[in-house]
Amino acid sequence: MQTQLAPQFANTPEGIEAARILGKCVHCGFCTATCPTYQLLGDELDGPRGRIYLIKQMAEGQAPTEKTRLHLDRCLTCRNCESTCPSGVQYGNLVDIGRKWAEENTPVRPLAQRLTRWALKEGLTTPALFNSAMALGRLVRPLMPSSIQRKIPLTKNKALNQSTNPHARPNTAHARKMLILEGCVQPGMLPNINSASARVLDALKIQLISAPNASCCGALRYHLNDQAGGLDNAKQNIDAWWPLIESGVEAIVMTASGCGVMVKDYGHLLANDPAYATKAQKISELTKDIAEILPTLQDELIALIGSDQKPGVVYHPPCTLQHGQQIRGKVEGLLSSIGIGVRLCNDSHLCCGSAGTYSVTQPELSEQLRKNKLAHLNAACEESGAEVIVSGNIGCITHLQQEDTPVLHWIEIVDQLIHNPARAQ
Repeated sequence: MQTQLAPQFANTPEGIEAARILGKCVHCGFCTATCPTYQLLGDELDGPRGRIYLIKQMAEGQAPTEKTRLHLDRCLTCRNCESTCPSGVQYGNLVDIGRKWAEENTPVRPLAQRLTRWALKEGLTTPALFNSAMALGRLVRPLMPSSIQRKIPLTKNKALNQSTNPHARPNTAHARKMLILEGCVQPGMLPNINSASARVLDALKIQLISAPNASCCGALRYHLNDQAGGLDNAKQNIDAWWPLIESGVEAIVMTASGCGVMVKDYGHLLANDPAYATKAQKISELTKDIAEILPTLQDELIALIGSDQKPGVVYHPPCTLQHGQQIRGKVEGLLSSIGIGVRLCNDSHLCCGSAGTYSVTQPELSEQLRKNKLAHLNAACEESGAEVIVSGNIGCITHLQQEDTPVLHWIEIVDQLIHNPARAQ
């Protein structure tokens, strides 16, 4: 796809990158077949190919409209289209550029939208504020509608038969050390995920440490069009992690795949920043999802847990893992090696509708995708006999919560098997 950049974009890094990405698109339309919003709405402009045309028009100087912005807003950024595309179009990077251009060149959003987006950016990325709100929410949780209740999970999960304090972490020093990004909402919402990861790695003789001054990964701000704020978060993390990297930590572990895909992109996002480019690239290279770490320790894990048959699970692979990071099969392979049968549901490649803040900014589309996904997941549970659904991203986990079948992070199952095998689900 040939693009003649408008003068205002011709010599900018964004314009040059957009033209390069647009040049790879051959209009084949394979992407529309795997686009969740196109499947729901049937509008070409609500699929990747249509959105690419809208971005091309802006790149060539055509003024965007509020309709342009709406079609870009409706994109989940699930990047399923990238997995489907035979030409390697980096749609995720392109849509970020398109959203920025549309935001800068359309009328200011209605007040309600501006307030909602501000509250998401400030409230979710400020741990003290978010944790206080979550604690209050737990007190009044029984009075709230079910759609809100599932966003306020209980601290201890009955599905795990937890006897362990979800905040409890080992303090044993090991020669091998790895960093963890605690995340914005995960410590207040589901603290056991990071604690379980620390306990599992401790059992495998790896010390998991965190940097006190690390912040949000930046994804939330960046994808709400506060790209400068997202990059400030990235720089703050680099500054916080760098002394520990120089001291020899061997990896930065992500327990939320949504954060992982962002941090792995630091090298790209800060490539033109002379003060941070080299460090950002190193950070990206060191960043590993927990699903990449554990398979390298499979033999040691089998020695701890055994490979005898255990209750099975249905696995929901997050889009940020299978499409954003192009990591597939690792969770299934690891769990199978320790005797846990793993079942994928029909259309496991499609987004559940969580997509960061999408469930708030596009609630109707998000809820329809949730219902579709749960129908497939519950059918897979019924067919396989599994009583638990697992995933690898806090957004998916909270979005898919339901009364009958709990949704957990898969690392919690591994932790339970190591530390309380007789009661593990």
